[in-house]
Amino acid sequence: MFSKILIANRGEIAARVIRTARRMGVKTVAVHSDADARALHVAMADEAVHIGASPVGESYLVAEKIIAAAKATGAEAIHPGYGFLSENPDFVDQVTAAGLVFIGPSAASIRAMGLKDAAKRLMEKAGVPVVPGYHGEAQEYVLLASKAREIGYPVLIKARAGGGGKGMRRVDHPDDFQDALAGARREAKAAFGDDRVLVEKYVDKPRHIEVQVFGDNFGTVVHLFERDCSAQRRHQKVIEEAPAPGMTPEMRKAMTDAAVKAAAAIAYSGAGTIEFIVDGSDGLRPDRFWFMEMNTRLQVEHPVTEMITGIDLVEWQLRVASGEPLPATQEQIRLSGHAFEARIYAEDPAKGFLPATGTLHHLAFPGDAPAGASMRIETGVRPGDAISPFYDPMIAKLVVHAASRPAALAALGAALEQTEIAGSTANVGFLAALAADADFAAGDVDTGLIGRHQETLVTAPAAGAAVVETALLAASGLDRAEASDDPWSAFAGYAHFNPIARRLKLLHGETEIAGSVSMIDGRPRVSLPLAGTVDDRGGSGRGGAAALRTVRWPGHVTVFDGAWNHDFTVPDPLASAADAAAGGSLRAPMPGLVKLVRAAVGDTVGKGQPLLVLEAMKMEHTITAPHDGQIAGIVAEGSQVADGTVLVSFEEAPALAVAG
Repeated sequence: MFSKILIANRGEIAARVIRTARRMGVKTVAVHSDADARALHVAMADEAVHIGASPVGESYLVAEKIIAAAKATGAEAIHPGYGFLSENPDFVDQVTAAGLVFIGPSAASIRAMGLKDAAKRLMEKAGVPVVPGYHGEAQEYVLLASKAREIGYPVLIKARAGGGGKGMRRVDHPDDFQDALAGARREAKAAFGDDRVLVEKYVDKPRHIEVQVFGDNFGTVVHLFERDCSAQRRHQKVIEEAPAPGMTPEMRKAMTDAAVKAAAAIAYSGAGTIEFIVDGSDGLRPDRFWFMEMNTRLQVEHPVTEMITGIDLVEWQLRVASGEPLPATQEQIRLSGHAFEARIYAEDPAKGFLPATGTLHHLAFPGDAPAGASMRIETGVRPGDAISPFYDPMIAKLVVHAASRPAALAALGAALEQTEIAGSTANVGFLAALAADADFAAGDVDTGLIGRHQETLVTAPAAGAAVVETALLAASGLDRAEASDDPWSAFAGYAHFNPIARRLKLLHGETEIAGSVSMIDGRPRVSLPLAGTVDDRGGSGRGGAAALRTVRWPGHVTVFDGAWNHDFTVPDPLASAADAAAGGSLRAPMPGLVKLVRAAVGDTVGKGQPLLVLEAMKMEHTITAPHDGQIAGIVAEGSQVADGTVLVSFEEAPALAVAG
């Protein structure tokens, strides 16, 4: 076994690897950029090495810096985590050439599966079922359009390098193919440095089911059952589970046999995942699943497999990479219970899941697992950390396990309701709504589920009177009992004889809320115009203090109502009024790069017309006009813009909306 390893990654996966290494007595070296100098994984590791500036191209993607850090610290092996250089065969070659061990598959295995088109041709030869489509080298538009017609619409354009939904477009009609192809190529080029694509038949009710495989250097390959990752938005996974709902013994055997065959075909060693697209229109049938791609690394969702098998996959990675055989045979690997993983992101579901930034002024997870369940929180951040625009905006993965799917799903919902995040917009309420969705609860899941139910899933409940009154009380500070030896001082705002009253204003979105908070005999009383009153944070038909939790942070009050939170801004009365001229301006919703400009100063544009494409966190977001108007100013193509930068201004128009 290694005595010291370097982890060429950051965030929750780096922290995850460190925990297992520490348990095994293996010392760890973390690497970090400028932005991550005080990150959790840096604090957890035995040593840490600075490798460059915040952009990944100057730090986490620079192989030479990572290898130099490993050699300087005496590390014997490098664990790549996932993302970044984890599936880069050239990096593997560099690691081995430097006399170090890459904790993962060989460069040859990665190359064999690294390009989707070549991988599918290889799988066809190995007897693994492959979805109908064009996986050839030629990339001319006329040829690709012709192949799409042959396959039959709808089709799916996919980047042949990489994954995660980047460089992917569904096309329903031939007239839309050219624009979709151009967008997919731009996104693929930005994300992977390769704009080549493949075209496949779009399955009407697709399910995404993948099989965890593991190989060693002695020719043995096993599977650790399947995971269902069908709950996706914009082709990115949201909630994963294991085992797959509705799985039959016949289907499981067919899929796991195919997965093992696929891994064996490339002499695979280490942790890997064979991803299949499944036609779920008539249940799970052994003749209706097809190879989609192989991820030659540890998956983000690996904890659900660990929960149902009791196997630490990172430990297996270290053992296999150090030359040991697989720790268990196929017959010794057992499936027990059901597990869910929910990905908690800094993003705004109501705005098309736009990534969010900000400081995590408050971050709290459930202290104990829900009754009858076990729970894991996988995170790489702490309260006070900032969500950076440079990296993936994941905050945490919440993982639960119970004896049955209904019990595990109930535990997931309960745990999400006890999760509190303030300072950055997060998707906790959306995840809880998805977990409670009737179709999802019934196991009737496909990759289009979120899209069909999106409006309901992303719509937060209105802030009712109890929520507003609770926010006013928290903003007033009169609900806080101060620590004091004087019993009278212990009552916030207590006054003899006459009640104290404070008039307050809050902003909830663009809505201004006025109210007053009074202290009568040391007890708070909140009043809203035409909305009644609330005593001691209860009343108004709501659950009172037990149901509504609050946190105060600079300039804000956040009220937690189950899994949803309501953020209220506490206006500074001395702040200057907003510039009225900005009313006709469209501002950047996040930091990003203006990838494409489709309009010019003086143009008259119509409602819904695309104005520009903003690239942020490797995804493209189209900015459209909400009404007819004439452009007075527009940002230059290629501009790097900050959050709030004016992108487009109109001669006379109300505030614009963003469609992404």
